[in-house]
Amino acid sequence: MATDWLGSIVSINCGESLGVYQGRVSAVDQVSQTISLTRPFHNGVKCLVPEVTFRAGDITELKILEIPGPGESRQCGDLQQTEMGIPGVGCQVGPSQNGTGKVLKKPISSSAPQNIPRRTDMKNQDIIISPQQQCSKSYMDRHVEALTQSKGFRRRHNSWSSSSRHPNQVTPKKSGLKNGQMKSKDDECFGDDIDEIPDTDFDFEGNLALFDKAAVFEEIETYERRSGTRSRGTPNEKPARYRHDENILESEPIVYRRIVVPQNANKEFCTDSGLVVPSVSYELHKKLLSVAEKHGLTLERRLEMTGVCASQMALSLLGGPNRLNPKNVHQRPTVALLCGPHVKGAQGISCGRHLSNHDVHVILFLPNFVKMLESITNELNLFSKTQGQQVSSVKDLPDTPVDLVINCLDCHENAFLRDQPWYKAVVDWANQNRAPVLSIDPPINEMEQGIDAKWSLALGLPLPLGERAGRVYLCDIGIPQKVFQEVGINYHSPFGCKFVIPLHST
Repeated sequence: MATDWLGSIVSINCGESLGVYQGRVSAVDQVSQTISLTRPFHNGVKCLVPEVTFRAGDITELKILEIPGPGESRQCGDLQQTEMGIPGVGCQVGPSQNGTGKVLKKPISSSAPQNIPRRTDMKNQDIIISPQQQCSKSYMDRHVEALTQSKGFRRRHNSWSSSSRHPNQVTPKKSGLKNGQMKSKDDECFGDDIDEIPDTDFDFEGNLALFDKAAVFEEIETYERRSGTRSRGTPNEKPARYRHDENILESEPIVYRRIVVPQNANKEFCTDSGLVVPSVSYELHKKLLSVAEKHGLTLERRLEMTGVCASQMALSLLGGPNRLNPKNVHQRPTVALLCGPHVKGAQGISCGRHLSNHDVHVILFLPNFVKMLESITNELNLFSKTQGQQVSSVKDLPDTPVDLVINCLDCHENAFLRDQPWYKAVVDWANQNRAPVLSIDPPINEMEQGIDAKWSLALGLPLPLGERAGRVYLCDIGIPQKVFQEVGINYHSPFGCKFVIPLHST
C-alpha cells in the first residue's frame, strides 16, 4: 500500500525547528519508517540536495498536495511541470501505514499574475479514485467548484487559459466525471512551470516611478472639460464654500449696543465680546456718582471698590501667580504709588493698601499738607497698618527702576496743583524711572496729564480719553442699574464674570 503514494506531491511539516518541506515522494520504507522526497523545497526555497529523507518521529503533519493519476509514472519524476503551491485547506485522511496522517491540499500558485503556460502532458483518460482517496478528492471537488463559481476566479481562469493556450495542444475531452473536470481546471489555472518563476523580487518602487500621476490627472481634467461632465456625476462648476465663521446670507455686521447714553458719545469702545461701550462726559459721570452716593453708595464704599479693582489689575500686570507665590519670596515686586491731596489720591492709597496685603513692596508718595481730606486721612490710617512705606519727598523715592508706577497725581479739578514744585519733581522722576505707568481715573484733557500712561483704569463708564492714556480698562465700582436709569442711561452690565475688562477703540 505504501507504493500507492509514490509520485505524489506532499508537504511535510517537521515543526518549528526543521520547518516545512515539499516535494514528490520517491520512496517509502515501512521497515525503517522513513519517507524520501525528490527535488525538495524547504520553506518555499529550493533545496541544494536532490533528495531528502524523513523519519516518522520527525514528522508533525503530512499533507498531500497532488495525487498522480493511474497512467502517470509513480517513480521519482521531474518537477518541471509541477508547482509547489501554498497548502490550502484539506480533509484529513486516515493514518497511513507508517502512522502519519495525510491531508489532501488544493495547490495554489504563488506566482504573480502573468501569462502562465499550460501543462502539455495533460492526460485524456479518466481518473480512478481509490477508496483511500475518496474523502480528499470529494473535498477538493467541492472546494474547487466553490472557487469556480466566484466572479474573480472565472475572470482570471478565462484570461489565463486564453493567453496560455498552446497552438498544438489538444483540449482534454470531458469524461463526464466531476473530478476529471476539476483536474483539468486545476491544470489550466495552476499548471505553470515552477522553474519559470523569477527568483528576483518585484520592484515596486521602480514600477511606481513609471506612473506619472500629474499627467494622468491632467488627461482626466482635459477629458472632463471637453465632454462637459465631471467624474462621479458632480456638476462642472465648483460649489461655493464657506468658512465656519462666515454667514451664507449676506448681512451687515451685528453691533451689540446694550448701553445707550442720553447724549452723543464723543468716543466709543468695545469689549472683547463685541459689546459697544460709549464714553460719557465728565459732567454726566460726576452726576452718576452723585446720584449713586445719594442712594447709599458712599464715597468710602466707592474708594474700597476702586482700590480692590485697581490692585487686582496691578497684580496681573506684575505677573500674577507666576510672580506672586510663596516660593518666589526673593522676587518681591516694588510699586511706586504717586498720590495727590484729593479723592483720586485716596483711591490710590486704597489700592496701595491692598497691594501691600499681597506681599508687594509699596512706596507711597504723598506731599505734606496742613489740612487733608477726611477720606485721605482714613485711608492713610489704614495704610499705616501695613508694611508699606510712605514718603513725602522725591529724594526718598528709589533711584533704580521699579516694577510699576501707579499715577494718582492728576485730578479733574484743582488744576493749580500742576504748578507746584513737588508735582513737577515727581513727574520728572516718573518719566526718568522707565517703569510702566498705570493711571487710575485719569482726566480728559491730555494737557493735564504730565505722565504718559501705558494703561488707564476708568470707573463705571469710560471718559473720552486720548492717546496718552494708553490702553483703557474699565472696572465695576458697584453702581446699581436703576441708578443708571435715573440719570438717563440705558445700561446693561458689560463685565460678565469679571470686575475689570479691557476696552478697545472703535
